[in-house]
Amino acid sequence: MAGHRSVPPHDHARALARRVRALREDRGWSRERLAKEAGIAVGTLGRLESEGAIQPGFFTVGAVAEALAASLDDLFQAAQVTPGLWSAGYEGRDIDSFVAALVDSLVSIVADVRLTPISRKKGFSKTRLKEALAEAGIEYTHLRGLGNPKDNREPFWDGRVEVGRARFRSLLRSDEAQADLDRLAVHAQASRVAVLCFEKDESRCHRQVVLEAIRNRVSVPVNRLA
Repeated sequence: MAGHRSVPPHDHARALARRVRALREDRGWSRERLAKEAGIAVGTLGRLESEGAIQPGFFTVGAVAEALAASLDDLFQAAQVTPGLWSAGYEGRDIDSFVAALVDSLVSIVADVRLTPISRKKGFSKTRLKEALAEAGIEYTHLRGLGNPKDNREPFWDGRVEVGRARFRSLLRSDEAQADLDRLAVHAQASRVAVLCFEKDESRCHRQVVLEAIRNRVSVPVNRLA
């Protein structure tokens, strides 16, 4: 399995953009006011606050920091993004609030662990979900090898959760599942990754076993999506 990778530049850009916006809004300044104080174009500041992967240069960020009476260390330390895993069930959510929660948590990858990524819930079938995530700058990957087969879902629903978990753990021994676990572990060491399935309650979902398996591979924090 590949070793630790650095956090993708887009994650840093998103965190830096949020920090600049927060400092500007704390002062009650408009974007135009901050651009004027920093001596830069409004469009340049807009790019800095846009969370895009392409960002203005070091001296521009320095001018913004000076205008905000903040140190560069303050801005760049705040832009450090801690990689890890987020447990994400979309039950009871609409697509807009779901994507907003991912953005708020600075998630950069959604790993879909549904066996078949289709849903009667609007926006959560693979194509539409991938489109909605792309608009927010979030990558989508389907890890089919980590999906729970239909004949093992009933135990999670009728209170025999340990039976379902035990069977699913045995299924994770397959070559396909092991390869997908390796992929997920590598992503989780470098980025913030949301592991997606339907159930809101993680304890009724096989993704809890997936998260457990990743934590046995690599030391990464696991959080619940707010």
